[in-house]
Amino acid sequence: MIDGWRHADFRECVKEIRSGKSVNSIEEPANPDQIGVLKTSCVYNGRFDPRENKVVVPEEHSLVKCPVTAGTIIVSRMNTADLVGASGYVDQDYPNIFLPDRLWAIFPKHGVDPVWLYYVTSSPEIRARLSDNASGTSASMKNISQDVFLSMPARIPPLPEQRKIAEILRTWDEAIEKLEALRAVKEQQFRGLQQKLIDQDFKSYGDTLEQYALIPNLEKITSADGLKSLTVKLHCKGIMANGRNVPVTLSDKGRPYYRRKSGDFLIGRQNFHNGGFGIVPQELDGFIASNAITSLRVDTSKADVHYLFYFFSRKDYYLRIGHIMDGTGQKELSDKQIRKLPVSLPSLEKQVEVVQILTAANEEIFLIDTKIEALIRQKRGLMQKLLTGEWRAKVDHSGTTTQAKEAPMADDKNYWTQQRPDGKWESKREGGERASKVTENQAEAWDYSKSKAKESGGEAFLKGRDGKIRERNTYGKDPYPPKG
Repeated sequence: MIDGWRHADFRECVKEIRSGKSVNSIEEPANPDQIGVLKTSCVYNGRFDPRENKVVVPEEHSLVKCPVTAGTIIVSRMNTADLVGASGYVDQDYPNIFLPDRLWAIFPKHGVDPVWLYYVTSSPEIRARLSDNASGTSASMKNISQDVFLSMPARIPPLPEQRKIAEILRTWDEAIEKLEALRAVKEQQFRGLQQKLIDQDFKSYGDTLEQYALIPNLEKITSADGLKSLTVKLHCKGIMANGRNVPVTLSDKGRPYYRRKSGDFLIGRQNFHNGGFGIVPQELDGFIASNAITSLRVDTSKADVHYLFYFFSRKDYYLRIGHIMDGTGQKELSDKQIRKLPVSLPSLEKQVEVVQILTAANEEIFLIDTKIEALIRQKRGLMQKLLTGEWRAKVDHSGTTTQAKEAPMADDKNYWTQQRPDGKWESKREGGERASKVTENQAEAWDYSKSKAKESGGEAFLKGRDGKIRERNTYGKDPYPPKG
């Protein structure tokens, strides 16, 4: 047993679990003056996103219950096997946004740091346990009972150490959020370049894809022994090796499989409208895929395959093509429709020039993604070490952590800038009941927070409209800056 820690379960940490109510809603996010209900997608990748909500129809305003409250943890109690148990921390009140019946609000007990409990709940160990213990006969939908959730094991350090662990992990989250904000800007710049450099007038496209590429005759394989399969990722993420370790089984009644060649342009016939296409990289040459994926060989004297990818990867284009897909159930493009896809390609020289510009811009996004992934790996390692007690978080006070006096959870040296439900912006001292200053715009409130934090030697935090931290200025000593 680690000195000062105790082994228990979530019953020792959770004061109350509340759920909302299913109500009729409109598929659009609520404005600050409207009543909204959260979607299950509001918790994803360890984050809570209040924008993932729907407007409640006026006739059912009286039925909503359990508003989103600061200091709670939102948990998805019913979802797919991969997403059941997903959670996110709520750091401010959203009085007009309510929970549905598929989400829980977890209220920590007194003496339990809510951010620490969120990190425990979202840890890979607990997520795996929740998924394994979820019930349900449906392969696509699983459910967690309150008994299962409360039975999750917890290694509980003293409160001061809980806070220090939460502080360290939160520092990594803030660094990740900053990079994600930078990525969003770069992504927007890339899309702007793409719109500028590629012809946008869909109705004027006079050519068809078959003028630049053909569908080759592929030889059906008779045995998949020793062969690996590839898959087409959605959202223009390209071609990847199939990560599932499931051998391909060939049968007379099943889909035929074919070898694919590096440089081929592949289209997932059922998912073109979801950005399901890409170019086979050299390392996947010879990998196999079923006839649900169409191969195209580009005529390199007329077209650059990478230009074709950038041309198709405009969201306006591939969503528009979704309207011509055939089928009453699972719709898909036929090979004939693929050949007739409308295109407009400039000269080959111009295509190459555009590809160079867009690839350079895309490389910037890739480098940011690499940094984000590195921070996520670091954070995952820190969670494993800190939440198990393998690494002890140093608490800055005299005496041992087990006998430490409980300091207030809020640091009144810090100031937060955030948008209010009425659309105005406020500067609020951490732990304060009322806003220190309310302004009409973000810049004025942010300047005030920085000036007050500088006076107190604390920190100033800026939250965007999505509730995520966009900027953090430290005027005192930052004991755990991100490394790397």
